[in-house]
Amino acid sequence: MRIEPDRAAAHVESFRGRKVVVLGDLMLDHFIWGTVSRISPEAPVPVVRVTRESYHLGGAGNVVNNLAALGAAAVPVGVIGKDDPGRRLLEAIGSLGAPREGVVEAANRATTKKTRIVAHSQQVVRFDREEDGPLDAEVVRRLLDAARAALRGAAALVVSDYEKGTVSASLLAEILPEAQRAGIPVVVDPKPALYEAYRPITAITPNVTEASQMSGIRIRDEADAERAAEAILKTLACRAVLLTRGEKGMLLCEAGAKPERIPTAAREVYDVTGAGDTVVAVFVLSLAAGASMREAATLANAAAGIVVAKVGTATVTPAELLESLQA
Repeated sequence: MRIEPDRAAAHVESFRGRKVVVLGDLMLDHFIWGTVSRISPEAPVPVVRVTRESYHLGGAGNVVNNLAALGAAAVPVGVIGKDDPGRRLLEAIGSLGAPREGVVEAANRATTKKTRIVAHSQQVVRFDREEDGPLDAEVVRRLLDAARAALRGAAALVVSDYEKGTVSASLLAEILPEAQRAGIPVVVDPKPALYEAYRPITAITPNVTEASQMSGIRIRDEADAERAAEAILKTLACRAVLLTRGEKGMLLCEAGAKPERIPTAAREVYDVTGAGDTVVAVFVLSLAAGASMREAATLANAAAGIVVAKVGTATVTPAELLESLQA
């Protein structure tokens, strides 16, 4: 699948300033960077000599970061705790120039934090601090109010569900119909637990594991992938399923059209951290800019090929995206 250079440039230019609401699980990505030169005498594990640490927006926050890098006006809506990771997360959102009114603080809940130890550009281990139970009723009410306010004047909505408690069936039942009435594209980066609650929506971007669990079809080959995507399309009655398949690229299954395979655009793969966030950000922003499903999928695939060649939670710029498409 290709996109004409002039159309690609026009769509990417149209990214700038478009308001996209990101509703989902906000996280803080913490990276500890270092080197390894020996194995511990205490246990058969590498000894990492720490050289630096960094903090980045993760989960739904990484979708916000990717949208901002592309020139969009991203509006995060999610929940954090009143703790140090929450403070860092708010600071990171503020540094992007994104509004923070949609970020709800929950006094009795910890901010999700993922810590990765990386040595010589390779992830050694990851450990998570999180709470993934249901939100208190008062927090849900505040979250719903924030989402409704954010949708005013929005060009698109992303639901970024990491199954950490922010996204619930009751919340979706209120917000998705409002987005539909507004006539804006809605794209979901899903988890299987809320599968049938993702409607009405425009499109969904599951990976192979998620698509297999949602459809009940074990995906072993191209035919299985197509059957799974078509089953999801039928159940959700949405316009398209964009199935991400790692090194096998993507599969676009659009209502009323033949499924189309999109070969991976990646030349080198160093780190897949956050690649799904980049895909959904570029895909929804392209739809908001007037791209067809095929064009949006092609742009998202190119963006994924760029970020997996970077180490850590990464983003793509408009210039990088256009250069990749030309190459």
